[in-house]
Amino acid sequence: MPVDRRTLLRTDDLLLADVLCGGAPRGWTPVRPATVFGLVMVRRGLVRGRVQGVEQVLDPASVYVERLGGEQQFAHPCGDDVYTEIVLSEPRVAALLGGDPAVPEGLVFTTPELALSHRLLLARARTGADAFELSERTTAVAARILAQLAPSRVASGLPRAAKARRLVDDARAALGTGTGTTQSLDSLALAVGCSPHHLSRVFRTETGTTLTRYRNRLRLARALDRLAEGERDLARLAHDLGFSDQSHLTHTLRHATGHPPGRLRALLRDPR
Repeated sequence: MPVDRRTLLRTDDLLLADVLCGGAPRGWTPVRPATVFGLVMVRRGLVRGRVQGVEQVLDPASVYVERLGGEQQFAHPCGDDVYTEIVLSEPRVAALLGGDPAVPEGLVFTTPELALSHRLLLARARTGADAFELSERTTAVAARILAQLAPSRVASGLPRAAKARRLVDDARAALGTGTGTTQSLDSLALAVGCSPHHLSRVFRTETGTTLTRYRNRLRLARALDRLAEGERDLARLAHDLGFSDQSHLTHTLRHATGHPPGRLRALLRDPR
């Protein structure tokens, strides 16, 4: 069956892909073991699955939890299907489930909140959001899904207030260094000694905003200072602050302030 797979994010622990299964054959596919742990969210179409011999229906109101090594086969009774796939490494699964990578059995149904988070993730990926933001959003979607199967395990490990504040302060200090805003979410979490999901969850609880938004505030402040100092090399400025390219920098500044970089330079430039 022809499969058109567009990879939107790829890191050592995460993969996010937009997939079209076209020209689906009649009947069931051959039985094959799952080679990854994945979360499959059908957006259009209907898929019938046999997992370890047990049949289930996969539609846009459910999530298929693909367990590593599980014997599976599929049928596509309505023809072409479109779905989003999130693949997680075993360490990332364990980090989301309180340290244990074993995923409980069960079917996950899509809530309105999950459906919206899923579509916002795709929208941000398609409009060029960077890997840091996509990693944070993808991990949050995966956590919402797994919370339906093991809510106590996903919620476990939330640190006490003092420890949480120290963790957030450490993350803010790491972001505040000269090249802090250019590092990935995984490297930031490693620097402060916790998982990316744990860091994102605690940071939002303590500050009321996401790591991505906080990092963007720091990048915006630094960009304004550099423009005030007369910076004209926007490609270099974008690189120094961790933007994907000059157009990403320009779009962010215009969205945040209402002005393009050239106008901001003129408004902020010290005549001395």
